[in-house]
Amino acid sequence: MLETMTTAIESLRDKDVSFADIRHESHASTQINVTNGIIRRFGRATKSGTVARALVGECWGMSSTSESLSSNVCKNLVSEAVRSAKANARFSRKSLDLSDVQPIEKTVWQKCQLDPAKVSTDEKLELVMSLDKAQKIDDRIVNTNSVYNDSKIVFQLVNTVGSKLEWDELRITSVVQSVAREGNRMQFDYGVKGGSAGYELLKSINPEEFGGNCAKGAIELLSAEKPPSGSMTVISDGDISGLIAHEVCGHASEADEVVKKRSFLTDMVGVQVGTDQVTLVDDGTLEGVSGRIPFDSEGTPSSRTIIIKNGVYEGYLHTLETASLMGVLPTGNGRSQDYNRRVFARMTNTFFDSGDWKNEEIISETKEGLYVLKTLSGMEDVVGGGVQCSALKGYIIKNGELTQLVRSMTLAGKVLDILKTVDAVGDTLHFSGGGACGKGEEDFISVSHGGPHMRAEMVVGGG
Repeated sequence: MLETMTTAIESLRDKDVSFADIRHESHASTQINVTNGIIRRFGRATKSGTVARALVGECWGMSSTSESLSSNVCKNLVSEAVRSAKANARFSRKSLDLSDVQPIEKTVWQKCQLDPAKVSTDEKLELVMSLDKAQKIDDRIVNTNSVYNDSKIVFQLVNTVGSKLEWDELRITSVVQSVAREGNRMQFDYGVKGGSAGYELLKSINPEEFGGNCAKGAIELLSAEKPPSGSMTVISDGDISGLIAHEVCGHASEADEVVKKRSFLTDMVGVQVGTDQVTLVDDGTLEGVSGRIPFDSEGTPSSRTIIIKNGVYEGYLHTLETASLMGVLPTGNGRSQDYNRRVFARMTNTFFDSGDWKNEEIISETKEGLYVLKTLSGMEDVVGGGVQCSALKGYIIKNGELTQLVRSMTLAGKVLDILKTVDAVGDTLHFSGGGACGKGEEDFISVSHGGPHMRAEMVVGGG
């Protein structure tokens, strides 16, 4: 297949085309959903396809297909991409310079102890049923949900500078969710175990503990009080810190928004945007985390990109195009949902880096505030710099001690206001089990977020 793609690229002799590539993807996934002991979904899905891109001036042309790959299919894709690029280029006199792109010939197969494809469906189903059964610890648990998902994507990519790449991305996830009811009160809790790994990650789960703790959390929330509201000191756990990292500066640091001046972080390189305890990173090279990618969708190796260092804004997340426009090197953040979608600047594993504080010290040295745990959702205003994150639960802090459990709440504020109040950062990183991030309401890709415990001033509301 790589040879067929290479032949099609090497046969391109159009002087107007400054760059072109072909990428083939093969997707396979398994999903099992069990609700209240009943199998709701049990299936395996596969798809594959190929996309060709061509650059003429500053304009990209793109053509994709799900047809079986052959020499003629590849050549037709390239021809159609070139025609599309030329049609767009008629209305532009600018050009992108991708002459700094270096050829790479490499194969990267993900290592795992136990390939999910070699695990029987009976064993996978038994795991999910065990997780569902483990949640039935009390009559107040009225609904149980358990999910298993594995996915594998195999990529081949060639381009006109001579790159020939093959790699794969393997991810696996298990989720439990328990709903508890008592009288007219109803609450839920959840647990996630996942990452860029093989089935060995889920074999490490103790179903009784994993499912049982989820159910216990839902029951405890039945007696939780309404959270306080207003501006206050907030200590976020690693999960919430990660969501803030993702929403606060992640999307606004995607350079395709910056070059259009649609990000509040435009022209902020070198500016102090937070306290010296704030360091924000995007790193697609992290092993075992869901946002791990050996290469992005353009064949650029993934990298560790420092977005904020000790409070100073350092730089953006780049595609080949945005790097050329801004005169910097690409960072390996050009990602697409699949072969039918265009490439955007996207995050991988985005997190606040660790500090020097012990978690218990941050709490004990907080006279009054709120300790917040477990993400629900997040929204950001890329243009205005506002953020809102929803959390599942928290504890009121009084005189350095955790007291009353409180139920779901929102954390909100202006990004730069929040970062300039960070005064304590924990020494232990925690990453989410993984999830899907969209560009707006579409173009979903696998990412992860994380961070340490952090203390800052935020506006709290909810109840």
